[in-house]
Amino acid sequence: MPLDPQTRILLDFIAATGRPSIEQGTPEEGRAGMRAMTVDLVQPDQIVQVGAVEEAKVDGAEGALAARIYRPLGSDPATDPRPTVVYLHGGGFVIGDLDTHDQSCRRLCHDTDAVVLSVDYRLAPEDPFPAAPLDAIAATRWAAANIRDLGGNDVLAVAGDSAGGNLAAVVAQRLGDAISAQLLIYPAADGVGDYPSYAENAEGYFLTLPMLEWFRTNYVPEGADLSDIALVAPLQGDVSGVCPAIVVTAEFDPLRDEGEAYAAKLREAGVPVDAVRYDGLVHGFQEMALMSTAADRAVADMFARFKKLLHPA
Repeated sequence: MPLDPQTRILLDFIAATGRPSIEQGTPEEGRAGMRAMTVDLVQPDQIVQVGAVEEAKVDGAEGALAARIYRPLGSDPATDPRPTVVYLHGGGFVIGDLDTHDQSCRRLCHDTDAVVLSVDYRLAPEDPFPAAPLDAIAATRWAAANIRDLGGNDVLAVAGDSAGGNLAAVVAQRLGDAISAQLLIYPAADGVGDYPSYAENAEGYFLTLPMLEWFRTNYVPEGADLSDIALVAPLQGDVSGVCPAIVVTAEFDPLRDEGEAYAAKLREAGVPVDAVRYDGLVHGFQEMALMSTAADRAVADMFARFKKLLHPA
């Protein structure tokens, strides 16, 4: 189907600003640009309301990490247990933080009636691969050990968008039965293969192939040890016995085909998987929900699907 008209308006606005593309700048400039498109655009009356928000510290692979806990309205870990979702933000392993994904985590908490633990894992190039997946694994293990204080019941899930979807898939593979469900939002599932969507959506749809290459170069430096390839490319890993998954893709996204290949691999391994492609949308649509009705509907739908996994009948 055609590109969503409201998304087209947003992409045209971004192009009209004249801001250099991310691959033409430094990581610091990329981080500032992402904050400008997320944090700075949210007005006070647009903030999704939740029961409570708490700053926290969790275990990383090499020390404490900043984190943020979102609790649903009316929840109390002691008397009203809810599921817990460890959320791993997107941004190509280079940009993004707790604030850029604050609105997304608020909505995830609100729409799924679950506690959300957002983790500020280490970023490249300061801390290149494998810092991010090792932090994600360590932080989720911390969540499992502290599940009663966090959510109250036995359901622990992982979720993430883009690079965070990659990390969530890695965590689900490594922690096995400790994880009950996973939500992978347009995940960077492979990165070592070639897919038709790379060429089809190479330019003009927010995430471009030059951007992908910039992220990958910053994340995985030349000479990195890739002997454990599944840590960087979960599509190359063993998915047998992993938890049920929601795998989300967007029509106009270079990562579309590798996300759908990951869903197919899960299905072939006998893993319950709900694969949904949102036509007319681009990579990053979760952060575009305030500007696009179609993106807003897609976010509502994917969270409704995930809620069913978190709250089994």
